[in-house]
Amino acid sequence: MQQVVDFIHDLKFEALPERVVWQAVACLFDLTGVAVAGHTTRLGKIMERFVCEQFPGEVPLLFSARTASACGAALFGGMLIDSVDAHDGQVLTKGHVGVAILPALLAAAHGRELDGREFLTTLVMGYEIATRAGIALHATAADYHTSGAWNGIGVAAVVARLHKLDRQQTQEALGAAEFYGPRSQMMRCIDHPTMVKDGSGWGALAGISSALLAGAGFTGAPAVTLAAAEVAPIWNDLGQRWYILEQYFKAYPVCRWAQPAVEAVRQLRPRLGADLGQIREIHIHTFHEGTRLHTVQPGTTEQAQYSLPFSVAAALMDDTIRPQAIAETEQGLYHPARQSLSARVICHEEARYNALFPAERWAHARIILNNGEELVSEPAIARGNPENPLVQAELEDKFDTLTQGLLPDDIGRRLKQRVRELPAMDAGALSEYIALLSTSVTGSSRTQA
Repeated sequence: MQQVVDFIHDLKFEALPERVVWQAVACLFDLTGVAVAGHTTRLGKIMERFVCEQFPGEVPLLFSARTASACGAALFGGMLIDSVDAHDGQVLTKGHVGVAILPALLAAAHGRELDGREFLTTLVMGYEIATRAGIALHATAADYHTSGAWNGIGVAAVVARLHKLDRQQTQEALGAAEFYGPRSQMMRCIDHPTMVKDGSGWGALAGISSALLAGAGFTGAPAVTLAAAEVAPIWNDLGQRWYILEQYFKAYPVCRWAQPAVEAVRQLRPRLGADLGQIREIHIHTFHEGTRLHTVQPGTTEQAQYSLPFSVAAALMDDTIRPQAIAETEQGLYHPARQSLSARVICHEEARYNALFPAERWAHARIILNNGEELVSEPAIARGNPENPLVQAELEDKFDTLTQGLLPDDIGRRLKQRVRELPAMDAGALSEYIALLSTSVTGSSRTQA
């Protein structure tokens, strides 16, 4: 446990490999694009109003003109990013890290003077602690819990570092964050998709609250997922194995479990031509958890994001999945062609793919045409993993797509330019960059119909 606490407080920018620094920059950039897009959701609007009423304060909210307390800002940011399922993740945690870490980092940094190097170092540290906490909790708990159950531990570590808690207070913060982290049932959200999503907003709230309480003398230790003997191997390589390098970036704003199937049908799309009416049935063979994304004709964006059939239908129509496809509009998820194609998808559980999950997620597709012809894809995985990464141009295109029409014309351009300057930013420049992250979204497209 002492090794973990020392890592939280003693990690220096100079100890970070160059690849780790630039991966942190990429994670930050990707998360900001998703946060902007979150303002198009009803969930985002509800949470913005909620935290301003119930958690008043002076901390700016992500891409909003409004403010809340540090706890409110962390809760809002986690829920906002989680509202559009396009943020980074890690396969062994079966969940998401940055969605909670970034909002809490921004909230904890408010009113404190730090430069770009310290900002990035703290971000990396949060990823390393939270990822290991997620792996450890999955290894020791019988339930399949949401990301909020463990990413709050990384949040507590971030706040403990920036608020300069002592070693004992940090242990208390980590223990309280683990204890209060929402052990919410992930498969309940998969089977019945609603705005509860992946629990990350509440994980962020639990983490930042626990650290603030620990600073006031609240006790909460021990954190068993950090200190128990059976999980020691997960923590022994802190500062040697960099889990931030093992994050994936999503190509599409839908559940990662659906994305291998998306790539499988995209293989077959050139053979279909423009006439999708010739499709009689779409058979998807994938791992068990993917088949649980079973909503056929979604009525909300949450259902669309957690629907493998709808994701496949959207990809067949557009050869991609744009944020507009999951919007609650007539041209989005209510489009008759998307709904019709989605109804033709039949999912099959494949034992060989089950054996590879969660480290690997696979699917293949069989499309049967009205004339009886059968088209079969090769097995496919999602794009954006460390072994098949999205290149910089793809990440920038994703950012542009997510933020189109939502930011003042020059802000998106400045965000893209300035993010790569973070390692060289002094405190003043970092403050200006963080201020860009509270630029209010614009345009009538802010909230879905």
